[in-house]
Amino acid sequence: MTALFLRVQQSFLRQGMMQHLAARLTKVEHGLVEIMLPYSDKVTQQQDGFHGGAMGAVADIAGGYAGLTVAPEGMEVVTVEYKINFLASFQGGELRATGRVVRGGKRIIVTTAEVVHVDDAGKTSPCAVMQQTLVPVPKTY
Repeated sequence: MTALFLRVQQSFLRQGMMQHLAARLTKVEHGLVEIMLPYSDKVTQQQDGFHGGAMGAVADIAGGYAGLTVAPEGMEVVTVEYKINFLASFQGGELRATGRVVRGGKRIIVTTAEVVHVDDAGKTSPCAVMQQTLVPVPKTY
């Protein structure tokens, strides 16, 4: 594992909600983070599809950690705002959220995230797209 992966993983493991939902950090590169969220009764809406709140959470966190990869050492990031479009909801399989940095500034970081459904055969289908604004803050742990 790279130092960058370990930095993001250390923070990710402190995310109680992601741990509760069994999300996994699967890829960390400069400006890019990927998170997988498995289907379970913890992430569904009334029609048994992935809930928009679960899609929003995994998109927010993937984008946030992509932003963390460009933030200075000793800093974390927090979300100031995000806008998300939900495209579809699916049952089974898992969601893959890929966050990417659009602009990594000193005071604000802008990211995007794509959320896709991955079925048991590996077929992917779009679920949501997000744009996000982050601000770097001092790490307090």
